[in-house]
Amino acid sequence: MLTESKIKDIKFVTDDTGHKTAVIMPIERYEEYLEMLEDLHLVRVYHERKNDERIPWEQVRAELEAEGKLDD
Repeated sequence: MLTESKIKDIKFVTDDTGHKTAVIMPIERYEEYLEMLEDLHLVRVYHERKNDERIPWEQVRAELEAEGKLDD
């Protein structure tokens, strides 16, 4: 959650017309945002795939071994 104290350390770069074109923020904040985005992505992927057909590990293993892609 963005609190006022977190917003204060974010700076915006603007063009000649005043439109925001870039953001300057502490690297720690940037890394926090990246982690949150990754988490959100994982949640989205989980929800998209939760009803996908499951293949038993034994079947996958047998197929990989047959193709020579898995060592005993």
